[in-house]
Amino acid sequence: MNRTIINFLQTHRRIEVGKLKTTLEMIKFEHSVFALPFALTGALLAARYAGPLPAWPTWRQLAWIVVAMVGARSAAMTMNRIADLHYDRLNPRTQNRPLVTGALSLRYAWVFTLLAAAVLVVAAWQLSPLALKLSPVALAVLFFYSYTKRFTSWSHVVLGFCLGMSPAAAWIAISGGFDARMWILCAAVTLWVAGFDVLYACQDVEFDKHAGLHSIPKKFGIARALMLARGMHVVMVALLGWLAWSFAMPWPAWTGIAAVAALLAYEHQLVKPNDLSRLDAAFFTVNGYISVLFFVFWGAAIYVSRM
Repeated sequence: MNRTIINFLQTHRRIEVGKLKTTLEMIKFEHSVFALPFALTGALLAARYAGPLPAWPTWRQLAWIVVAMVGARSAAMTMNRIADLHYDRLNPRTQNRPLVTGALSLRYAWVFTLLAAAVLVVAAWQLSPLALKLSPVALAVLFFYSYTKRFTSWSHVVLGFCLGMSPAAAWIAISGGFDARMWILCAAVTLWVAGFDVLYACQDVEFDKHAGLHSIPKKFGIARALMLARGMHVVMVALLGWLAWSFAMPWPAWTGIAAVAALLAYEHQLVKPNDLSRLDAAFFTVNGYISVLFFVFWGAAIYVSRM
């Protein structure tokens, strides 16, 4: 009898671990690296410039910011899969996703979404009163995005803002207040994400036409969509320059901006109107390097500015 119970518990645990692994694969958990470095940059800027004396964020603050980011992104991505389940069933590119195949149930996805949202709220509570008050607003924006492609071609910008909020949220978490200069970084991240999401959406133009969904590639065509994405990224680099100037950042920050610009230029070289075969490399690899290198160089700049 005891052996039966033990076997049942072990089997149940393996099933739950397997479900969690499948869920993390579904939401591309590893791609949390996209927004997290920008959020940590916001935290470093707040610690350096928001208070009367330059400082560093505490390890506790940084840990809770990471927890908040992971919770927010996990909730948002799972909600996106729930909202788009009907379309994922119809789109040949997405028919192997776990909610479509039945590897995960809709009920499980809802529970995971609510738990991830709760993680965000708890993390915000641990960071600052203002962060806690604004956490429901952040969740509302994140969940709203999942429905925007049904009525606007500019859903890419809404997605961008979902990630663009992160540096401002980190500033609030560290300082308990807000600095208008954070809007510059928010706008830069928004345009960065919107630009590469336009590139990614080029894969689904024909499906969007048949399904009645909206996107910039569908509205303007792939060639013009690529030009718009390029324009977004040019403005992003200009905004980063404005941000560096507004904080009087030393040379490593400007080197980081140059690195970001070079990687964006390379990204756009990978994608052609008549050849989207290298889109995965552009979307995943290059953008991961962009966010990490930006954080490294700006972290170094903040360190230099404190000396």
